[in-house]
Amino acid sequence: MRFPDDVPVLTDGVVRLRAPRVDDVAATVEMNSDAETRRWNAVQVPYRVEDARQALTERIPAGWRNGELWTWVIETDGRYAGAVVLSGGESGVGSIGFTTHPAARGRGVATRGARLAVAYAFDVLGWNRVTWGAFVGNWGSRRVAWRVGFRHLVTAYGGGIGRGERLDEWIASIGRDDERGPAHPWWEVPVVETDRFRLRAYRDSDVERTIEFSNDQLSLHWLSMIPQPFGHAEAERYLASRYEGLASGDRVSWVIADPVSDEMLGDVSIAGLLREGGGELGYCAHPAARGLGLVTAAVGRVIEQAFLPVDQGGLGRRRLELVAARGNLASIKVALSNGFTQTGVRRAADRRRDGSYEDLLTFDLLSEER
Repeated sequence: MRFPDDVPVLTDGVVRLRAPRVDDVAATVEMNSDAETRRWNAVQVPYRVEDARQALTERIPAGWRNGELWTWVIETDGRYAGAVVLSGGESGVGSIGFTTHPAARGRGVATRGARLAVAYAFDVLGWNRVTWGAFVGNWGSRRVAWRVGFRHLVTAYGGGIGRGERLDEWIASIGRDDERGPAHPWWEVPVVETDRFRLRAYRDSDVERTIEFSNDQLSLHWLSMIPQPFGHAEAERYLASRYEGLASGDRVSWVIADPVSDEMLGDVSIAGLLREGGGELGYCAHPAARGLGLVTAAVGRVIEQAFLPVDQGGLGRRRLELVAARGNLASIKVALSNGFTQTGVRRAADRRRDGSYEDLLTFDLLSEER
């Protein structure tokens, strides 16, 4: 093929994918010199004008001519907004990558560009499947992949190389016949304000309070799965699991926070949200907030949110369930105070840290009972 004349221009009316040009050098250097780009991509450091020029005049044209690497510039409002690349294609399976220029972030241009490129891979190149990968923690890239319709996500531990070390990598794919859109919800955490507390999403600033809670003796008694010792690394993994729950569509977790200081006072979460209409409620209090009735009140507000229809900003649940150890009277009180009905007993199902077992009481609540 002749480059750039034979490079197809793709557009959805908002973004335009076109052949890279020599006059993209400055924008390419800006994008690849950006700290966020370097954090998540294997970009040469420093990235110089001559590096951009070599890519734009040699490597990218060669990829198009050889049918091994298809690179487009993402353009919006006539301005450089990023790049999207298809590679591979052997046996009908190839991969996609995309990068957004710092000035264009948060405008959905990568999502639009990726959709156009995926359609090209299926409709023109004849691929059967497109894969995507990103280092674990690159939530922006993962959100783009989710919006486009990538699914069946797995984590390849140590599967990627970046910043001179082995890093964990997310990998997902979309097939020719898969729906071109999200395969599951990516939940948001609505903020709920009251005079006594605030319900909000987890933040990185909650690490210290999470450590305090997770080293408290009463917490350790009832929650034997908490690892010991529990320090910053464990707290960061715990917070990452809260973000993962939202992204996977399986869990929404709220921090119960002080309405003035915003300091963490507890946690309420609903898991199992991939089950049609159901969910499992869980809650806990920071030692400084016990005995104040805050968890009971916060759980009540979360229940309201859970039963609210999705189109009204809720979770669209029709039934909630929870479990509490027979001896955990405080947890049982929270359940009963919020209208839950005891439905059964799981005998000797809850393991204590000393190796003994205690009965678990099961409770449920239907939406029509509120």
